[in-house]
Amino acid sequence: MNIVIKSEKEIEIMRQSGRIVAEILKILSERIKPGMKTKEMDIIAERELKKRGAESSFKGYRGYPATICASVNDEIVHGIPGDKELKEGDIVSLDFGAIFHGFHGDAAVTVPVGKVSPEAKRLIETTKGALKSGIAAARAGANLGDVSAAIQDYARSRGYSLVREYTGHGIGRKMHEDPQIPNSTEPPYGLQTGTGPVLKKGMTLALEPMLNIGDWHTRVAEDQWTVLTADGSLSAHFEHTIVIDDTEPEVLTGGWYD
Repeated sequence: MNIVIKSEKEIEIMRQSGRIVAEILKILSERIKPGMKTKEMDIIAERELKKRGAESSFKGYRGYPATICASVNDEIVHGIPGDKELKEGDIVSLDFGAIFHGFHGDAAVTVPVGKVSPEAKRLIETTKGALKSGIAAARAGANLGDVSAAIQDYARSRGYSLVREYTGHGIGRKMHEDPQIPNSTEPPYGLQTGTGPVLKKGMTLALEPMLNIGDWHTRVAEDQWTVLTADGSLSAHFEHTIVIDDTEPEVLTGGWYD
């Protein structure tokens, strides 16, 4: 495992890439409304990236055809923007990454479309809380498994399952660097408390819990990209890029939602 410790100069560039991601996700979140097609959000994101002199982390990555991932309702992640129209009561997870001066920023948010059910609202708030719990546990000297356990404990205490096959990751000059960051301690993908790499100042990580109302199992759609819950239940996804510091971690893609 090759975990890269970033210099302060590199971290400063990542602050800028993270700020770009945060700004554009805020714009997208504020514009979502019933009747909007998911491809409209992709067009906005691409336009806003160009304004800021940045590039998409996603477009062209392993052949992915779009600038953002837009996953609706039971779609967990990697949903390809297209002609799907958002409806009142839907929830849509937006995953988005930007490259600025050679460094990536990556974040995700799940947004309600109009008025949503109490069940959907609670899922969104719990997923956000699971991410905050993981960030709070990401301290220098802790093990990576402590982060996985914090995310899992928060989600399970509120009755939700965590997607296991898809994880957080290191990030920097590449969108996906070591280490992988499971959202669970359960096999076959989990990481136990007190195990895994020790977190050190200068490590840059993307934490991204994905919570389901139903079972944790997933399936992949015919497009070979979109990941859905196997049982058709609702799913939500939140992500931030962070850097480990001497005290609490710094959120590089934050500052735009509570």
